[in-house]
Amino acid sequence: PVMIQVSNGGGVFFTGKSIKDKNAGAAGAVAMALHVRAVAPYYGVPVVLHSDHCAKKLLPWFDSMLDADEAYFAQYGEPLFSSHMLDLSEEPDDENIAICVKYFKRLAKMKVWLEMEIGITGGEEDGVNNEDIDPEKLYTTPEQVYAVYDALSKVGDMFSIAAAFGNVHGVYKPGNVSLQPERLGKHQEFTKEKIGSENDKPIFLVMHGGSGSTDEEIATAVKMGVVKMNIDTDTQWAYWDGLREFEADKRDYLQGQIGNPDGADKPNKKFYDPRVWMRKAEESLCKRCTVSMEKLGSVGKYKAQIPESGTAPIYPFSPVSNNPMDMAKTAASSAKSALGKFGFMKK
Repeated sequence: PVMIQVSNGGGVFFTGKSIKDKNAGAAGAVAMALHVRAVAPYYGVPVVLHSDHCAKKLLPWFDSMLDADEAYFAQYGEPLFSSHMLDLSEEPDDENIAICVKYFKRLAKMKVWLEMEIGITGGEEDGVNNEDIDPEKLYTTPEQVYAVYDALSKVGDMFSIAAAFGNVHGVYKPGNVSLQPERLGKHQEFTKEKIGSENDKPIFLVMHGGSGSTDEEIATAVKMGVVKMNIDTDTQWAYWDGLREFEADKRDYLQGQIGNPDGADKPNKKFYDPRVWMRKAEESLCKRCTVSMEKLGSVGKYKAQIPESGTAPIYPFSPVSNNPMDMAKTAASSAKSALGKFGFMKK
């Protein structure tokens, strides 16, 4: 299974950077989700659609995506997105949790997963800069995590907690970041004792700022109950690195539209065509994602079920009618068919 997530900035980019409309982020996020839903069946693996890091100032974006979820749910019987994330970690804990509960009640009705963050992730991500934050705030306490669990579990069980354990967005020199994933075990122990659970890991945890982490740190985090890890920075580099390698290899074919080492009149379109070098970037990114999947232990958990060529639906959207008149017509048609089967409709 794979997870494709979009940030507010990613949504704006998807719409087009020249568009200055305040709803550009939401429009782009919805467009991305619809695109993924249209093509995902061809890949034969489950795809989770997720929105990432929504700070308090971005709640209008969050509201718009939930409006889209509800509209999609009313028409198709399932939400547009699989999950959403609220990052209110800069707000006081009470306010953070209260807002999460408010939105979770809305999400739970559609069985949409909620990811929330408590404790601050350092570095900079999507316009939120925590590079100069008090280091102590980079470590969430067991009491904070339990407060979240206690509040959200009263609404539903489809939620995860991004608890800070020294995480930092981006990649930094070794020694500049003190990542302490073993702290996550303390959160599990505390909550287990509080709720009297037989499960050693009652909380679904999330690791933010996973880029640049060591194999040991990742393995420890997974052992402590991490079910999702963000690796945006590493995948950004991998995408660029694929393009960089292509340009270095084909440089002599990328200096003009005509003329290369094969001849002065030879065209270069098959080298500078964006579909060619973008594919090289995509292939590099896919390889990097595979590395993380191996480190997280998710490889081989699901066998791809790629449909036979020509059998996947071109338009995979089947509306669910909630119109009383349509439902009545369907019922009448079914009754008529049944009566006819037994000869009651014969003249």
